[in-house]
Amino acid sequence: MAVRIHFSLEDLARTHIAERLDPLWEVLLSLHLLQNRDGAATFARWRRNTLPRLDEPARALLALAPPRGYSPDFLTPEASAHGLEEGLDSLASTSRTRLRTDLTRFAHAHHAPLWVRQFGQRNLPHLADAVRTYYSLAIQPYENRLRGDLEADRTRRSRDLQSGGVQRLLNTLHPKLHWQSPVLEFSTLSVDRDVHLEGRGLRLIPSFFCWRSPIMLRDPDLTPVLVYPVERSTDWADDARDGHHWRSEPKSPCAALLGPTRAAALEMVAGGCTTSELARRLSVSPATATHHTAILREAGLIASCRTGGSVHHTLSALGEALLRGDGRVHESGWSRRQGTTTTWSSSS
Repeated sequence: MAVRIHFSLEDLARTHIAERLDPLWEVLLSLHLLQNRDGAATFARWRRNTLPRLDEPARALLALAPPRGYSPDFLTPEASAHGLEEGLDSLASTSRTRLRTDLTRFAHAHHAPLWVRQFGQRNLPHLADAVRTYYSLAIQPYENRLRGDLEADRTRRSRDLQSGGVQRLLNTLHPKLHWQSPVLEFSTLSVDRDVHLEGRGLRLIPSFFCWRSPIMLRDPDLTPVLVYPVERSTDWADDARDGHHWRSEPKSPCAALLGPTRAAALEMVAGGCTTSELARRLSVSPATATHHTAILREAGLIASCRTGGSVHHTLSALGEALLRGDGRVHESGWSRRQGTTTTWSSSS
């Protein structure tokens, strides 16, 4: 199954990269990551720091953003491109039609708790408040580092755009994206569809919390966006001033098998990277990164392909299976309380 994005010449001319962090996309995608163990070496400390800080309304957001499958499109309004408060204002004023459409689709895709099934426009201001609180606890402490990594990605994409136009940009955006003019395609687990841009162009949104694969809005009538993962600094969670380093995390089963550095390398390869990119992310020399990738390749966990002067690495099926087996849904207070009633009632 795959999503196929169809471009016209006008669409190519109107395709562009987002100028800044999109806070509500980061909220949504980080909520996904709180509920699984994807990217354990990258996000373990962030999960550990974040979950205990969330109050009940912020935890309730997890029910609207399950780790797999559809999440309501109204959670990431277009206005969020201009900043958090603009996005929250738009979220709080979601139309009745949009709300009903998205929640009906959500109920068909997931077993939604009662409060989600009863959610209405009167609850939207409370939802916006919960998102604001969540952002302040889960994302704002790391904002400077996130913005730095997103700006580095935007600079790189701008160079690609200047040197080879939009087609080069689309060719190099992410390993799971495949450009064969006039169609950009990426594989999915559960959706097979064609998206016709029809002259609207495509807004490319670099995201820190997007993991492994690009993502789009489900409704084809909304302004087309494509959210894709960026390279991340290995020590980004240190910005929360907790005084630890990711290498000091308790060993996961994957780290116990491979060693902490090689386990981190395997997770970074999950999003696709070159040897030099891996060296930079791990803060090791290119020779050391080459050594790690050689061992992972010999173990059948990654595949490598030379393109020009670079060697590009991706996960093999065995590597993906090993990462998937590295823990299940994070077991903490929220997972046991997910079915409880939230405070977003009309009387609150």
